[in-house]
Amino acid sequence: MHYELIFASDQDRIVINNLMQFYMYDFSEYLGFDVEEDGLFKEYPNLGDFWTETGDKVAYIVKKGEKYVGFVLVKTMDSQRNHFSIAEFFIMKKYRREGIGKAVAQELFSLYEGQWEVHQRENNKPAQKFWRKIIDEYTKGQFSERFENGRMIQNFKS
Repeated sequence: MHYELIFASDQDRIVINNLMQFYMYDFSEYLGFDVEEDGLFKEYPNLGDFWTETGDKVAYIVKKGEKYVGFVLVKTMDSQRNHFSIAEFFIMKKYRREGIGKAVAQELFSLYEGQWEVHQRENNKPAQKFWRKIIDEYTKGQFSERFENGRMIQNFKS
């Protein structure tokens, strides 16, 4: 399993915007999304914020060889305290179960050392299982978990 986690430049914005359609499709079963009149899902709100000068939101593309396999959006919740969150995390179905998602998540946790918060929708049991397993392994069980506002949230330090 060889993959690359690539910091997304402004030129990569269109790729993430396009991949976002597949992400929204996957998520539609949990959020009830429907496509618009043009047959596409509504644009992800404020996606452009991940390419601003503030640097509190960053985007990554995930590639395997020359193929795009996903993306990750990371938010800095508090730069003074190194507090980070996964805003969105997507690996295309074809590439799931290859260990890419796990490797990408662990690489991100190591890239951004500090406090992390990862959350999943209450009804998205597969995502909860994925993140709980990854975080448990990464932290050797040193994480907390809570349910709040319709989301399961894991907190830990990297």
